[in-house]
Amino acid sequence: MATYSRQTRIDAPLESVWDFHSQISGLEALTPSWMNLEIESVTGPDGTTNPDVLVAGSTIKMSMRPLGITPQQQWTSAITARKAGDGTAMFRDEMRGGPFSTWVHTHRFFADGTTTILHDEVRYEFPGGFLGDILSTFGVIGFEPMFRDRHQTTKKQLE
Repeated sequence: MATYSRQTRIDAPLESVWDFHSQISGLEALTPSWMNLEIESVTGPDGTTNPDVLVAGSTIKMSMRPLGITPQQQWTSAITARKAGDGTAMFRDEMRGGPFSTWVHTHRFFADGTTTILHDEVRYEFPGGFLGDILSTFGVIGFEPMFRDRHQTTKKQLE
């Protein structure tokens, strides 16, 4: 399985960065416009629609059309873990349906004085067996501009 990671220091307290990433509005703000993201539904673990915070058990159904030239891609993501305390926080979302065979995205946040270290790690596999394994090694070509934009947007929104 291939892995992509990126880390950035945000000149904002952990609580602010954590809160921003814990809401669907954060996902919308962080997704580059060229991805053409549409949130179709957000459901909390108890079945409530549009919960204020994305807690473990929440499900997000969305679609994307990168660069406006690819076919519309349906994507269902579930928040599978979430915890915070002692100057750290994390949550994990996993693709339940979409363009990848595997997508596990772990978001980690570390307080460092009055700043926060944001660390994203994605473990992923493209479909297609052996050919998908070969293509997975090139995932960084798409992930790097997307995550660079996400981290820059976090800095712009919170610093």
